Amino acid sequence: MRNPSLLLALSAFFLAAGCSHPPAAPAPPPDTRAADEATIRQADVDWSQWAMAKNLDKCMSVYEDDAVLFPPGMPAAIGKDNIRKFIAALLASPQLHLEIHTDSVEVARSGDIAVDRGTASATTVGKNGKPATTTSEYVLVWNKQPDGSWKVAADTSANLK
Repeated sequence: MRNPSLLLALSAFFLAAGCSHPPAAPAPPPDTRAADEATIRQADVDWSQWAMAKNLDKCMSVYEDDAVLFPPGMPAAIGKDNIRKFIAALLASPQLHLEIHTDSVEVARSGDIAVDRGTASATTVGKNGKPATTTSEYVLVWNKQPDGSWKVAADTSANLK
């Protein structure tokens, strides 16, 4: 090289670049799992109350647009429109009484997905005019939305005998 000053400047630059420390890793996001669990448990309570009040729109507000509902003994209801038809039929049941008992809610360490498990009992008036109760176990898969709210991605249940 003909210019020793340029060589010296380049050497200093590369030496400084080699000695620099990599950027610090970003701090992990705060652990919100306990609060998220409480939110989901409250959503179970709210859903039951909305169903008892026969408020279809509120009941549907917990589902993602592309959610899947697997009702016992029936084909899957894929998408919110199909789930709405199933929930509307449930809410149209005479003298509906619904109880949901949440057994566990487990929020992933990542904080973006949760599994909610429990039992649900629905009592309606049967064809014979007497109360008929169906009890089932359920599993809900919840996804955390960009705004921090939670929505159901998958809803499945199995009737207990």
